[in-house]
Amino acid sequence: MKLRKEGGGIMSGSATEPAVLPPSPAQIVPTDLSEQMLELDDDDDLEVFSKDVTVTDGGAFSTSDQISPCSLLNQYGFEEEEGDSNVKDIFVTVDNPESHVTTIETFITYRVLTKTTRSEFDASEYEVRRRYQDFLWLRGRLEEAHPTLIVHPLPEKFVVKGMVERFSDDFIETRKRALHRFLNHVAEHPILSCSEDLKVFLTAQAWELTSHKKQGPGFLSRMGETVRAVAASVRGVRNRPEQFNAMQEYVESFGQKISSLDKIAQRIVKEQKEYLEELRECGPTYTLWSGSEEELVEPLKGVASCLDRCCKEKEDQVRQLSEHLAPTLHEYALCADTLKAVLRRRDNIQAELEAKNDALATKKIDREAEPRERGVVWQSLLGRDPEEARQQKQHRLEGEIVELKEDIDKLEDRVEWANNALKGDWNRWQRSKRRDLRSAFVHMAEKNVDYYEKCLAVWESFLVSQRTEFGDGAERRLPSTS
Repeated sequence: MKLRKEGGGIMSGSATEPAVLPPSPAQIVPTDLSEQMLELDDDDDLEVFSKDVTVTDGGAFSTSDQISPCSLLNQYGFEEEEGDSNVKDIFVTVDNPESHVTTIETFITYRVLTKTTRSEFDASEYEVRRRYQDFLWLRGRLEEAHPTLIVHPLPEKFVVKGMVERFSDDFIETRKRALHRFLNHVAEHPILSCSEDLKVFLTAQAWELTSHKKQGPGFLSRMGETVRAVAASVRGVRNRPEQFNAMQEYVESFGQKISSLDKIAQRIVKEQKEYLEELRECGPTYTLWSGSEEELVEPLKGVASCLDRCCKEKEDQVRQLSEHLAPTLHEYALCADTLKAVLRRRDNIQAELEAKNDALATKKIDREAEPRERGVVWQSLLGRDPEEARQQKQHRLEGEIVELKEDIDKLEDRVEWANNALKGDWNRWQRSKRRDLRSAFVHMAEKNVDYYEKCLAVWESFLVSQRTEFGDGAERRLPSTS
């Protein structure tokens, strides 16, 4: 992965000087940025953040001249991976959730806005309302039509009772963002975005969508597909290509790691929210304390003010964690289950082909075998000519062999298509995964650096104000931080 400057070329390992003004000693970019960012325990490194802090009227502080890792991160962007720079011709937004209460149920609908320049659409803009089960239907139809393509997961349908209220504002907002990401993943897919079901989902009115849903495969057809899939999974595959064995191993490993990170992230979000609630109560407590301590009024009020300002920064940090990093990790934990299902469907197609080949081999053996003596005697007892019975059996076997060969030809085409589709979509999914996770990690790093920078500046401004207040002729002096 290369770093590039927003307006220029590739960044080398050495520092890059500004084009107009020569850099001051404090503004030179370190040769090894990552090493400098990690070694923040040294006093010299802390000086980068604090040396230019000044107190002005009202206790404000200025940090306009300081150079920080956060500002350095903002100066550089990551190069887009090959294949991700295609011009988009369809844009989808999910927003404006509304609650609907009927005598039977209560449900939420979401507005879906679509803007497109595609010729197959009759208009350039559409606005419809969809509920969660409509998204669920769309994903199911996409998987039915393209069993070995990777369809991005939806948020879970059910929530753990007692953990979160189903119709709470936080839950609805979280689901809305997840539905938005799902539709955009579909819209960016070169094959899925051309689906007729997607077009109907984005453009049809509610009654038209209901009518379109009824045109899908019937219950008996779906049951037949399920039975065949179960039978294929029981048989298993004997000669899975090595590339898909490697995919299976990767998915198992990836699923375990991302699931662990997802659980940890959810726990951290919960703990950080609890910490934030405690922090909100801390400032007012110091303020109340100042009312009974005449000699400590100003320091206590100063601490209360610092805590309040840090509390606001903490809110932004927790919001970034709960709205960006945690949902991304959770979605890719669900992706691991999706990938396992896709690999199973590919294996089922191959298992069906292998079963047909086995049946063909058995039929050929039966055709070549001589009629057994017991069978001849039995035919004679029934009053049938053994030779005629043998010819009828041969004719039946020939017909079954021809039918099996036709089925095998079709299945070979299906297996080849399934393999090629999965190989191509696997590479596309890997690019999308790297982009999404990298973006979440960079945003987290930027927000953490920004949070600690601002909190550091807040507390250093407090120290400077206290030294100024007690430094001239006071018996009590604050210890130096150097």
